[in-house]
Amino acid sequence: MKKHLSMLAGGVAAAAFAAGAAQAESVKIGYMATFSGPPGVLGEHNRDGFQLGIEHLGGTLGDLDVEIIEADDQLKPDVGKQIIDRYLQSDRVDFVVGIIFSNVMMAVYEDVVGSETFLISTNAGPSPIAGESCSEYFFSTSWQNDQLHGAAGLQAVNDGVESAFLIAPNYQAGRDAMAGFKREFEGHGTIAGEILTQINQPDYSAEIAQIAAAGADAVFIFLPGGMGVNFVKQYASSGIDLPLYSGSTVDGTTLPAIGEEMMGGYSSPNFWAPDMDTPVNQRFMADFEERFGYIPSVYAAQGYDAAALIDSAIRAVDGDLSNKEGMRDAMRQADFESIRGDFQFGNNHFPVQDWYAGEVVSDDQGRATIALGDMVAEDFQDAYHQDCAMQW
Repeated sequence: MKKHLSMLAGGVAAAAFAAGAAQAESVKIGYMATFSGPPGVLGEHNRDGFQLGIEHLGGTLGDLDVEIIEADDQLKPDVGKQIIDRYLQSDRVDFVVGIIFSNVMMAVYEDVVGSETFLISTNAGPSPIAGESCSEYFFSTSWQNDQLHGAAGLQAVNDGVESAFLIAPNYQAGRDAMAGFKREFEGHGTIAGEILTQINQPDYSAEIAQIAAAGADAVFIFLPGGMGVNFVKQYASSGIDLPLYSGSTVDGTTLPAIGEEMMGGYSSPNFWAPDMDTPVNQRFMADFEERFGYIPSVYAAQGYDAAALIDSAIRAVDGDLSNKEGMRDAMRQADFESIRGDFQFGNNHFPVQDWYAGEVVSDDQGRATIALGDMVAEDFQDAYHQDCAMQW
C-alpha cells in the first residue's frame, strides 16, 4: 500500500540558514488518493498532475528535495485512517496531500489538522470543514463541494430549465451536491424528484425509469468516475431525451468511455478546461499528454496547482518547515502561478473562483474533450465560509 515514489530531485541539499532559520534538507509528502476500482482513475489523474507540477518546479518544492509516500485509500474511510496514522506517527510527513472522496476526508480530517500538519485537499471539499470545522492547517486547490453543483444549478437557470430531477450517491459529497444545486436552482425552477443511490452502484435502470416518469425537463447528476460512465451509457440507451447537467460525471476521466454519447452535450461547469488560455495551462497541456499518454482532466489540474501552492509556502520561509505560521500565511496569499490564472482563497481556505459552462467537443484528433463556455458565476464563494471563525 505504501509506495516511495522517488526523490524527485537529485542530490541532497546542504544544511543552510536563512534569516536565522534552519533550512530543511527535504520535504516529505504523504500523498493519499483512491486508486482502486472504477473511481481509481480520479486518483491517477490527480497524482499525475501533482507530479508534473513538481517536475515543472525543477523537481523540488521550495528548492527542497521531495519524498512522496503514496498510498491507496481504496475509497474506504477505515483504510484512510490507517494510512494517515502511519503518515503522522511513523513517517512524520510535513504535508498530507490528495484525498478524492469526501467520506474519506471526513474520516481523517480531524486527525491531520489536530496534529498541526498541513492538509492540502486536491479534490474532496465536504461542507462541514468549510464552516464551523474550518482549520488553519487545511487548504484546498479544488472546490468546496457545493460550489461545483451550485454552478450547475446556475447554468440550468440560465438555460431556462423549469424542473429538474436530481441523482447522486448517498455519502457526504452526494448530499452536498444536491444541496448546492438546489440552493441556486430553487426559486427559479422546481425539483421533480431526487434519488440518493449506493456508492459504486453499477445498474441505474430503476432510477432511469423514475426519471422518465417524473415529468422533469432536465436531469442533474453527480456520479463520479465509473458510476458516471455506467449511468450515462444506460441513460443514452434508454431513449430519454432530457439534457444532463453534470457535476463530476461528464469530465476528462469519463469522456474516453462516454464521449460519443455526450458529443455536443454539457459537461460539468468548472473553473478549468483543457482549452483555458493561461500561460501555465498552455505549458501544462503541452507536457502532460506527452508525459502520461492521456488528456488530463480537472483532477490533474487541481493536483498541479497543489504543487505550486506548497512550493510558494516553503519558499516564503526559506525552507524552514518548522515555521508553520509563516507557511500558513504564505498559502493564504496564494502567491503562485495557477493553472487557472488568478487564484484567491476565502477565509476558510477554499478557493473563490470563476465558473464556466462546459461543452463536449472534438479535439484536433477527433477525441472527445471539454471546451470552456460562457461564465456562469464570477468570484463564486461557497455558502459555508460565513460559519468559519478564521478571519485574516
